Amino acid sequence: MKLRTQYLRRIAVMATALSVLAACGGKPPAVPGGAGAPPPPQVGVVTVAPQPVAFSTELPGRLEASRVAEVRARAAGIVLERKFQEGSEVKAGQVLYRIDPAPMRAALGSAEAALAKAEANLTLARLKADRYKPLIEKGVVSRQSYDDVIAARDQAEAEVAAAKAARETARLNLGYATVTAPIAGRIGRALVTEGALVGQGEPTPLATIQQIDPIYLNLTQSSAEALQLRRALADGKAKRVAAGEAQVTLITEDGEQYPHPGRLLFSDLSVDPGTGVVTVRVLVPNPERALLPGMYVRARLEQGVQEGAILVPHAAVSHNPRGQAQVMLVNGENKVEARIVRAERSVGDKWVVSEGLAAGDRVIVEGLQRARPGTVVEAQAAGSQAAAASKAPPGPTAAK
Repeated sequence: MKLRTQYLRRIAVMATALSVLAACGGKPPAVPGGAGAPPPPQVGVVTVAPQPVAFSTELPGRLEASRVAEVRARAAGIVLERKFQEGSEVKAGQVLYRIDPAPMRAALGSAEAALAKAEANLTLARLKADRYKPLIEKGVVSRQSYDDVIAARDQAEAEVAAAKAARETARLNLGYATVTAPIAGRIGRALVTEGALVGQGEPTPLATIQQIDPIYLNLTQSSAEALQLRRALADGKAKRVAAGEAQVTLITEDGEQYPHPGRLLFSDLSVDPGTGVVTVRVLVPNPERALLPGMYVRARLEQGVQEGAILVPHAAVSHNPRGQAQVMLVNGENKVEARIVRAERSVGDKWVVSEGLAAGDRVIVEGLQRARPGTVVEAQAAGSQAAAASKAPPGPTAAK
């Protein structure tokens, strides 16, 4: 009787508790897998598709004038006048210096007089030879006398030729008294002043002209990078970009991008044994003269194109405890799968994956914290979750 009373009391307590729970609006806990189970977590994915990718490297380099001419005094004398402004642009053939021409003019006059004397001697020798010719035929003069006349005539002709050469040399020296610019470009500081004696013994440097539009950029690339590119070209993973088609983007010392792209000219055929680098030359337009020889810049250089490359965002690639690169992807059953990949190099904000992925794979880039291998998920295009959240109306404000 006592046990029956205790049993009835327990039933009453349970009934009271259930009635209180129903009055408070409580619900019984959902059974996993039942009608009240939560939906699968959503993840953002990108679908892998092959695309061409350029082999671009960032290399250091220094700028160099495309043409450099050292203006020197080729005639000896006193500098009378400087005809240019230091640091200005000069044209080819523009007069830069004037050297005292008086000694050169006197030398030219002497050479012309020597030529006139030689030509007079030649006229006399020719007339004498003409008179001796019929006499030798008649036997009036000896053969030796006739040979002497002919030799004198030939010698007079040689003396005339030498005198003409001396006159031409004197004319050239007189022309060198006016120093002109051999090329167009920007001229530096004057190395001599008026009144200086130049051209004594060896040509005296007067100024330097540099052509900086366009300007050369000499880059240094490690031999290891060059070998990697050659290997990719040999294996057919990439095709070479023609030298005239490859564009080069310059980054100046202050971190700004130069507005005019350069053009790859050539890559050196030998490796510097001291540094182990290969020199690459780039031609860069410089219409504003903003780039100066000797400046240090960095350049992004395109050397080849890899067709059918697989790219995945940096956020999608992680590393397992063994240090292997891996990605999480959604398979055909909408389950998360971990995949080991080989990420060769970085291009912008993406990795180039050479092994482990194929076209059509769905790689998770958003919601990785909810992606566990074997978990069933709902895959959406990356960015759609953020877009939906930004477009959704604000929720109700919680009561204080």
